[in-house]
Amino acid sequence: MIGRGVDQILPHPCDPRIYESAVHSAVDYVRLAEDATGQIHRPAALSAIWGAALPAFERERPDARVINLETSVTRSEAHVAKGINYRVSPENAECLVAAGVDCCALANNHVLDWDRAGLLETLSTLDRLKIKTAGAGRDLAEAWAPAIVDLAGKGRVDVFSCASATSGVPRDWAATPKTPGVALLPDLSEKSVALIADHVARAWRPNDVIIVSLHWGPNWGFDVPQEQRQFARRLIDTAPISILHCHSSHHAKGIEVYRDRLILYGCGDFLNDYEGIGGYEEFRGDLSVMYFATVDAASGDLAALEMTPLQIRHLQLARPSRDDVAWLRQTLDRESRVFGARVEAAPNGGLALSWRENAG
Repeated sequence: MIGRGVDQILPHPCDPRIYESAVHSAVDYVRLAEDATGQIHRPAALSAIWGAALPAFERERPDARVINLETSVTRSEAHVAKGINYRVSPENAECLVAAGVDCCALANNHVLDWDRAGLLETLSTLDRLKIKTAGAGRDLAEAWAPAIVDLAGKGRVDVFSCASATSGVPRDWAATPKTPGVALLPDLSEKSVALIADHVARAWRPNDVIIVSLHWGPNWGFDVPQEQRQFARRLIDTAPISILHCHSSHHAKGIEVYRDRLILYGCGDFLNDYEGIGGYEEFRGDLSVMYFATVDAASGDLAALEMTPLQIRHLQLARPSRDDVAWLRQTLDRESRVFGARVEAAPNGGLALSWRENAG
């Protein structure tokens, strides 16, 4: 989430006025962060917010970088009266280029915070920046169309993005054949499984790696409801999906490998402006995770998952302490163990996943 307070520390921020019940300026979120961890240099360079993530990208050199972009990219003033509205200016959105982002999943509960005008500006800006998008569009067909990332000499990564109303997406944000909106799942039923599987089947070709990026569930809590687990497994049973990239929780959740396919039940926030806001400290939402998945393109199976822990400090990403990395490892291991997976310390100071073959 590079909007609101994060947008304010970058070179070309939006008007800071916001429409929350207790806070009326996005700058106040910068001040909260400064009260917690000290003065923040402003304006920061577009690349500065990524901090310690940039060396990790350089070390791992991933073929494709896929994110859930949980903000509107717009200067529109047509805010939706929903309590919290995120936006980043089109100029500051160039920070995504500085991080080498290839694809933004947009089906979430903030992409239309500034109404359909804000969504249309989001789409046009990301197109100008040559960043692929999925999960929202100018009509229903575009919202459900995958983002295709071509990997020279290696094949393709097809990214599908959709959202569940359980994450707080208003039902009237759903795209229609004639109106812009998001790819919204009405429920987690067998019919919704078939809907996603049908879209995947139409796009898939041999050696494609399929990612389904799914926004679902509440912001806090480690519990993975049985409904979500059953839905994830049925998707993998029905379609050639290699990775389920699920999000909405503000902290990382358990990981499962089902039939050698990766299910990230909740990736947590990579970056946000919540620094200095009290509540839910036991979940350590300040700790972020970079997920580097290696997939065998021929089979679609997961070969390895390595993770790089980070921490949000000064509205940018920093290296966490050894104690914080240890806490994160223990927590993810505890939550993943129920799915037959283990999270272990890796030699490079990061984390690695192990699992039972053909778990599930």
